[in-house]
Amino acid sequence: MNMKTMKLWRIAFMMLAAFSLASCGSDEPRYADPEAHEKTVQLNEQYGPLMVGTWHYENISDTQRYFECLTFQADGTLTGMRKWQTRKLVTIDGEQRYTDWEDGEPSGMFTGTWQLRYWSPEGNSGEKRNCLQLTATYDDAGRDYMAYSCALTFAYADATSLRIQGYYVKDADGWMNFLRGEIEASF
Repeated sequence: MNMKTMKLWRIAFMMLAAFSLASCGSDEPRYADPEAHEKTVQLNEQYGPLMVGTWHYENISDTQRYFECLTFQADGTLTGMRKWQTRKLVTIDGEQRYTDWEDGEPSGMFTGTWQLRYWSPEGNSGEKRNCLQLTATYDDAGRDYMAYSCALTFAYADATSLRIQGYYVKDADGWMNFLRGEIEASF
């Protein structure tokens, strides 16, 4: 076989390979983890509409007061507000007293996005679970830090309550139990 014939065979082989790869494709996307994709779709079908709206959470103890309000939009955007105050128990002249309440950080208004997903936040090695992924930054000018940048374990949402893994604060059971509706902090 001469050089010209070998070149033609190579070109023909490459074209045949390209056509065969192109014809194998379909309009359906391929997912790296089809099971996770299917469970994410189911999670969003079941809970997505229930998530939309405003939710509030308040947790008060002797040394801290925490309030958070989250509003989830159907388009995946999020607005929220967090108010946090703390105080210490100190001993003065042998008597225990609480200091005055001080505003804690992080506090303020924030905006961002939300998404329900079935995945492993730790990567491929972690156990997959239902997650509420939140990404939000504070709105205040001059403050350049995140209000949320995490995937919290998502338990459920219904007409009156939303239950997610505690992040900054949590109830005794380890969860944040939000209630539907917009209210002001009690403090």
